[in-house]
Amino acid sequence: MTTERSSKALKIKQECGENMPVLSDSELMSLSVRELNLHLRGLSRDEIQKLKQRRRTLKNRGYAASCRVKRVSQRQALEQQKMELQVEVERLGAENADMRKEMEGLFARLTALQRAARGMQLEGGHLVATAPRLNTASVITIVKSPPQPQQQRD
Repeated sequence: MTTERSSKALKIKQECGENMPVLSDSELMSLSVRELNLHLRGLSRDEIQKLKQRRRTLKNRGYAASCRVKRVSQRQALEQQKMELQVEVERLGAENADMRKEMEGLFARLTALQRAARGMQLEGGHLVATAPRLNTASVITIVKSPPQPQQQRD
């Protein structure tokens, strides 16, 4: 197989009519290092350096292009994620506002029920409205009279 590759390299060199093999950019980039070295046999150092530099330049262009594509796709994904998060924040803000309104309504209802409960009392298992309590202190004194002696009857 190695002889087949060397003969292919020689054939390319002979077809060119010079020492420089003619390789398209895609061929030059797709060659493995081993295959490239086979193509470079018999070339001068200057020609080898030019071909390797051309290959390196082409590969760098490919890497740069793939990085641009990756960066653009990442940016689009992040922008999409940002939009989704903004929608979520708006939704949660609205939900929070609704819950605050509901909580205020429940607090008002609790306050009203507490006021009403202060004016009611339980009698015989039923709530009965009572007059509002006055905040007065009253003292009731119960005086017990001593037992009276019983008169004797004869």
